[in-house]
Amino acid sequence: MASSMLSTATAAVTRSAPAQASMVAPFTGLKSTAAFPTTRKNVEITSIANNGGRVSCMQVWPPIGKIKYETLSYLPDLTREQLLKQIEYLLREKLIPCLEFELEHGFVYRENHRSPGYYDGRYWTMWKLPMFGCTDAVQVVNELDEAIKAYPQAFIRIIGFNNVKQVQIISFIAYKPEGY
Repeated sequence: MASSMLSTATAAVTRSAPAQASMVAPFTGLKSTAAFPTTRKNVEITSIANNGGRVSCMQVWPPIGKIKYETLSYLPDLTREQLLKQIEYLLREKLIPCLEFELEHGFVYRENHRSPGYYDGRYWTMWKLPMFGCTDAVQVVNELDEAIKAYPQAFIRIIGFNNVKQVQIISFIAYKPEGY
């Protein structure tokens, strides 16, 4: 009895297999090529990205001989007015301003590990407590001036902290010591 059931099941499988193979397109790669058009232009990416000159693509940050700081580090140093505008944006977004400083390395560096995404110097010293309830950008700049007076050789950054999600949303360098 078992052998007759086995032969019946085998016959059913062999009959349905050719029919299924003709209904399904063969698999080549992640997607079937049947959905793609047969004539495609080969577009070169350098012809799309153009800054109007002879150069096709622009390099944002030269990696050799330059120090990489935090967000906005590829831009020139912020003026007092630009700094106030950044802080006003931070406050409009309901973020808690906080100042941090670093005496030795205010930039990204690798010393203890070589894996991608890791860098030393991620943790800086907090300047006072976060400014909960702060509504004026001038208050933050006044605290920045106090931190500069106390540590003129330190790198100082301003952080925008989201107290609901418990994460840092924004961080940028507000002061660099002479020579950087």
